[in-house]
Amino acid sequence: MSEEFQYLENPQTAKLFDLFLQLATELHVERHRLRALEALLVRKGVLAADELDHFTPTDAETRLLDDTRSDYLARLVRIITENGPAEHPLREQWVELLARKRES
Repeated sequence: MSEEFQYLENPQTAKLFDLFLQLATELHVERHRLRALEALLVRKGVLAADELDHFTPTDAETRLLDDTRSDYLARLVRIITENGPAEHPLREQWVELLARKRES
């Protein structure tokens, strides 16, 4: 991390703090949207008030939910493992990804 963007002394602590902020922001947005969507569906009579609590996914839905969770966790782990200065922390990983895509 460059000195101008380093707010905490320890770079590992700073990465954990970045991860925490990312999680907190995403969790807030997801909860807000989920509650709004559920309220709209109940208000329009599409769902009963407690129907979402009893949802059981099909096998295909389970695979999609599992894949979505794995992708999300990979994005969060990337915050901890990123390289480079704070202005462009993932530049090295981005260059590597582009090189792999060109090879395939």
